[in-house]
Amino acid sequence: MELEVRHLRALCAIADTGSLHKAARQLGVSQPSLTTQLRRIENALGAELFARERSGCRPTLVGRAVLSRARPLVAEMAALVVEAKAVAAGADGPCLRVGSTASRALPGWLGRLRRRLPGTDISLHMDVSANSLLRLVAGGGLDVAFVHEVEGCPLIVPEGLTVRVLVEREPQFVSMTRGHPAAEAPVVELADLAGDRWIVDPTVDGEWDGLRRVLVAAGLNPSVLHGDYHTAAALIAVGEAVAPCQPTSGPRDDMVIRPLRGDPLAVRLLLCSPPGTREPYDGVYEDLAAAYREAASRVAAYRQWLVRHKSPLLAPVA
Repeated sequence: MELEVRHLRALCAIADTGSLHKAARQLGVSQPSLTTQLRRIENALGAELFARERSGCRPTLVGRAVLSRARPLVAEMAALVVEAKAVAAGADGPCLRVGSTASRALPGWLGRLRRRLPGTDISLHMDVSANSLLRLVAGGGLDVAFVHEVEGCPLIVPEGLTVRVLVEREPQFVSMTRGHPAAEAPVVELADLAGDRWIVDPTVDGEWDGLRRVLVAAGLNPSVLHGDYHTAAALIAVGEAVAPCQPTSGPRDDMVIRPLRGDPLAVRLLLCSPPGTREPYDGVYEDLAAAYREAASRVAAYRQWLVRHKSPLLAPVA
């Protein structure tokens, strides 16, 4: 059996959703069909790619290695299809191809771009892998990409990319069940989470390595789960795990978001555009900055953190 793009797309869907059932729905196939396809792929590779657990499907060590190669191939094929369809349709109007990792600033950014650039076809390509997005920008598949770089785990930035820093150091907060003893404090000590199981998504570039570096530096060796954040939210809500999260994440009825003492976990937020060019359109960076400030101002815990640190992000939102 030779692996095809559809097989790689199926593996990515399983990893992203953490469930054969959800992945099958996303791909428009039946669950038994997807299960059979996965079994054939694993037989062809001679290794189990996902551990089937009650909480869902978790990539094995081999699975993570395969996914690290599969994701950029799937992303590049998707970009190829989009570009080919545009050419076939004779599209000759202005377009802006935006790439992004997950961010609460994204809806506001897109809204601002559409108002600033009426008549422009603005497309969005999401990926958990910042490095995959940067490769797409360098290869001409995207006009701009908004990504985060985990502190201590530099991204592989292709030569020539224009990189603008949106936030030099964004602290990462921690999410936990509302009944967690540490949730009573406005700021959490890392040591207070030593007995908890942490959950991270291994397909997010640098996230596991960054968390491990911080935990080791603190002399902690907690149990760690690898899984997607759909699964993580369910486990956190019932007290089975805690997880790092963006400070712009809003609280839920069943979980809380708290800053960590000393801000040991952090990321750098970057806006990247193609080699040898300036931003494809004026105002792209400014619109993103305004959208991020707006998202930050909506979350009380992050707003209080910004006040304590006298952050320039407290500037009024345009």
